[in-house]
Amino acid sequence: MTTAPITRQQALDLVAGVERAFGTHDIDAIMAGFTEDITVRFADQPEIHGQEAVRHFLEARFERQKGYTLTKTMRMHEGNMIGNYWEGDWEDAFTGQQMSGRGTEFWTVRDGKVAIWEAAFSVWDRNAPTKPPCAP
Repeated sequence: MTTAPITRQQALDLVAGVERAFGTHDIDAIMAGFTEDITVRFADQPEIHGQEAVRHFLEARFERQKGYTLTKTMRMHEGNMIGNYWEGDWEDAFTGQQMSGRGTEFWTVRDGKVAIWEAAFSVWDRNAPTKPPCAP
């Protein structure tokens, strides 16, 4: 896939727009920022292809995230690629647990929209006691 590079300002604007849309669970705004043939590689989920499948994934995800707050920070921009770091908090609507998460994402942008979304992250119960690294 060859695409024209985006400017740093375009990259910053895209990250800010995605932060707003995800933070308010505005699925229509999120979907408007994806290409029709979007590919998503999201943590442990099977690879997702196309807007309909991504919409279904997001609807299920947002159904669980009550009171979601999100911060995204652009960490890199090169050509048509954007990398960002995010942190979020929410209540799991099914279990009532207070959850936190953080992760990194890489987006491949085509014609101003995300064509490939790759994400890795960690999620935990905010009220659970923390363990030292490598503790059982």
